[in-house]
Amino acid sequence: MSSQAETGSLVSSRLPARELGRAGAGAPPHGYTRTAVALHWIVAIAVLGMIGLGLWMIDLPKDAGPFRAEMYNLHKSIGMTLGLIIFARVAWRFAHPAPPLPGTMPRWQVLASHFTHYALYACIVIQPVTGFLGSLCSPYPVKYFGYTLAFGSWDFPAAKEFLSIVHLANASVLSILILVHIGAVLHHLLVARDGVFQRMWIAARD
Repeated sequence: MSSQAETGSLVSSRLPARELGRAGAGAPPHGYTRTAVALHWIVAIAVLGMIGLGLWMIDLPKDAGPFRAEMYNLHKSIGMTLGLIIFARVAWRFAHPAPPLPGTMPRWQVLASHFTHYALYACIVIQPVTGFLGSLCSPYPVKYFGYTLAFGSWDFPAAKEFLSIVHLANASVLSILILVHIGAVLHHLLVARDGVFQRMWIAARD
């Protein structure tokens, strides 16, 4: 009996990760690290808040006085902070690969998942970078929670216009990807019930 168990264990250890995932299709997938989970939810909540703040503040009339400038400076300050957190998340992701998806997932869903995640990562990196560079190219000083940065105000109108367009367009693409991502999350949670949501909800290790 023990010989058969050892043989089975040896064979399993030699299977590629993809085959192991399909062999254990009925088992819940491994979770992300606690650090990855924390970074995911911090970035997710902050990004949603920043999109909401951005959409609201662009409609503020220019005659709103200092309040409009304060809201823009708040948006920029949170954006710079969030940018650093996003870079930390991307670095952690490269150092800690994502756990394999369930073997029961159709191939097209696996490809769609990979595409959506890579696109989301690209968008959340592009957003703070274009926002920061756009602020540098404006004629106004860049403030970080009230502190004026020494290297701000390059006053480059053409670059400012281009970066503003990219920033706004990227925010639109990011919003669409977030909706797609939420739809996929709800599918895994309520329809497939394959444990994909739970692995990002509670981390198994660090």
